[in-house]
Amino acid sequence: MSKKVLVAYFSASGTTARTAKEMAEAIGADLYEIRPEQPYTSADLNWMDKKSRSTLEMNDPSCRPGIAEPVQDMEQYDTVFVGFPIWWYVEPRIVDTFLESYDFSGKTMIPFATSGGSDIRKAEKSLKEHCPAASWERGKLLNGSGAGDWAKSVV
Repeated sequence: MSKKVLVAYFSASGTTARTAKEMAEAIGADLYEIRPEQPYTSADLNWMDKKSRSTLEMNDPSCRPGIAEPVQDMEQYDTVFVGFPIWWYVEPRIVDTFLESYDFSGKTMIPFATSGGSDIRKAEKSLKEHCPAASWERGKLLNGSGAGDWAKSVV
């Protein structure tokens, strides 16, 4: 029986989306976008504005933005790549919503992220705290090309 792989990602500006698509194509995985019920505007994403939506969400550890559509039949996947841009050194709160929406017990979870300057270590720790039942693999910061090759090397 072959393993079924899902590449789930949240992308605010399109950077993480490009990386996720490259990975899914390289390994023949299904692709799922973690889309917010209320899309982010550029003003929402202005991290320098202390009152912007992204800043308010990230300053509230209990914040769980709603997701537009659920994954269909999550049970079928053995391995789930989880991709996101790094916000305030960790995953955006909507990724926490995603992780807390399904039972990932026994599934292999592999994080990947895009970032202008942060590494993925704090996000990896946070992901494990939000979803301890999963079997977490080492993640990778993917800025630019090479995402497909990396995905092939870890699946």
